[in-house]
Amino acid sequence: MLKENFSTAISYKDNLGYVEYDETAKKINVVLGDEEGKKKTEEFLSTPHKIAVPHETLLDFTEEIIDPKADAESLKIVLTRLWEATGVHVDWSRPVEYVKLHPHY
Repeated sequence: MLKENFSTAISYKDNLGYVEYDETAKKINVVLGDEEGKKKTEEFLSTPHKIAVPHETLLDFTEEIIDPKADAESLKIVLTRLWEATGVHVDWSRPVEYVKLHPHY
C-alpha cells in the first residue's frame, strides 16, 4: 500500500513555506523562501528530540526520544516544538496548496 505524503504550512518573518514528509523514503523536505528560517527548520528536524509525551491524564507524561524522520506522527510531535526552538511557526490550518501559490504575506 502506497503511503500518502504529509505536509503542513510554515512561516518565518514574511515568508510562507511548508514541510513535506515522504513516508516511503523517510525524507523531510523544507520549502521556505527565507534561508535562515529554512536552515533552522532543517537542522531542527534532522535530529531526534527528547519530548515529554502525554498519556492517560494531564499529569501522566513520559520522556521519549522522538525521531522526526521515523514516521509522519513522529514528525508532527516534533513540529509542535519548532516555534519555541527556532521561531519558525507551524501554520497547521493554512492549506499547503495556498502557500505554494502565495509564498509571501
